[in-house]
Amino acid sequence: MKNLIYLLACLLMNSVATSGQSTEHISSVIVRLKPEIQDSKSPLGEQKTLGIPILDSVTQKYHAVKITKLSSGIKSKQYIYVIQFPEGMSIQQIIDDYYETELIEYVEPDYIGSGGGKPNDQYYSRQWGLNNDGTFSLSTATYGADINMESAWDLEQGDSTIVVAVIDAGAKMDHPEFAGRIWHNGNEIPNNGIDDDGNGYTDDVQGWDFVNSDKDPTDNLGHGTNVTGIIGANGNNSIGYAGVDWNCKLMILKGINSSNYGYYSWWASALYYAVDNGAKVINMSLGGTSTSSTLQNAINYAVNNGVTVVACMMNTNSNITCYPAGFSGVIAVGSTNPDDTRSNPFFWSSASGSNYGNHISVVAPGNYIYGLSYQSNTDYSTYWGGTSQATPLVAGLASLLLAQDPTRTPAQIKSLIESTAEDQVGNTNEDTPGWDQYYGHGRINAFNALYVYACNTSSSQTVSACKSYTWK
Repeated sequence: MKNLIYLLACLLMNSVATSGQSTEHISSVIVRLKPEIQDSKSPLGEQKTLGIPILDSVTQKYHAVKITKLSSGIKSKQYIYVIQFPEGMSIQQIIDDYYETELIEYVEPDYIGSGGGKPNDQYYSRQWGLNNDGTFSLSTATYGADINMESAWDLEQGDSTIVVAVIDAGAKMDHPEFAGRIWHNGNEIPNNGIDDDGNGYTDDVQGWDFVNSDKDPTDNLGHGTNVTGIIGANGNNSIGYAGVDWNCKLMILKGINSSNYGYYSWWASALYYAVDNGAKVINMSLGGTSTSSTLQNAINYAVNNGVTVVACMMNTNSNITCYPAGFSGVIAVGSTNPDDTRSNPFFWSSASGSNYGNHISVVAPGNYIYGLSYQSNTDYSTYWGGTSQATPLVAGLASLLLAQDPTRTPAQIKSLIESTAEDQVGNTNEDTPGWDQYYGHGRINAFNALYVYACNTSSSQTVSACKSYTWK
């Protein structure tokens, strides 16, 4: 029985050790010896054998290249070794053989990680708004005309406890780029026809469709899927694109129909729903030219309850105020091109352009923005342009700032994003010193905003990134 229990323990340990990342490209294992067989005389650094015949038989069987003893803390009294094998060896088989010796505390692959920097998403190179190397193929581009996202990811990649509500045309709910990211209402039992949590919505397990008053907020326009992906497409997963926030939950609230319009009553209801169900950021890439007490009251409800609202300036190339961007407390976002000029016009119409005016907060990249398709899980060729695409970059940054410090208020988030934006990066006739009606406080810089908090702490995870970067 003792041997059976040991075998089960080893199998469980092996399962845990090798779960998650593939071992395909890993050629080393980390071995910790059991206390009773540790050799205190073994020096740090490289050595040819462990000096323990049973273990050395495994290293020799698989032709170990080198063995390195690690420093594990003066007070820990742990004896840990990294053993490197030739490329192509079965790491899992090696691990199994080490466990069979019954002389080790644990063995695991020497997993490979990476800095937050450049992700491996297949088409990341198209995302000039996140990292602009000056070679974007669809438009004149300027090196550095981006939101400095790669440096920002070294500081923060998001937190699954932060919920971002997207009031838009819905989303492609089964897209692999949203896997594990769609907000789930744990208080609602699926498909039982009962409002289990008493929030006024039946079977709202994954958000709500305010257009059709049902539980399915699937996108039938495309706009919502694009916007949602900009905020939170899974990053560093080898496919598609990278969202700004790689970990937040995405609450999908449909407020625009297939004809690209929505009633203020839908938007107001969605705002109340988002706040009451735990959202901390609300993205509204939509707007209308009429002011409204109903919509203003809903915005107030959000802001007064600690929820940051980000909205687009709209795209008529005028100073016409659109709402909700025109309401106080909202972060109103305009759009820039790959060369940092104001988007005027967007690629889809010569009469279009990023709106401007006294209520603008900041600008962000918004023209030629590649993203996810609402009709396919494998088509990554679609792109959109508008202040609608600039807005989710700001909403994503807001969620990262909350991941850093969830106690931040909407006013503090707004102030941080505005005060750390880059001024005078665009057309000198419009982007004048300080706040102006075309660029607001400037083009957002995600690293600058996150730097304020992260680089004034002693976190070992961020200190190297902070030292290697000059704040702009």
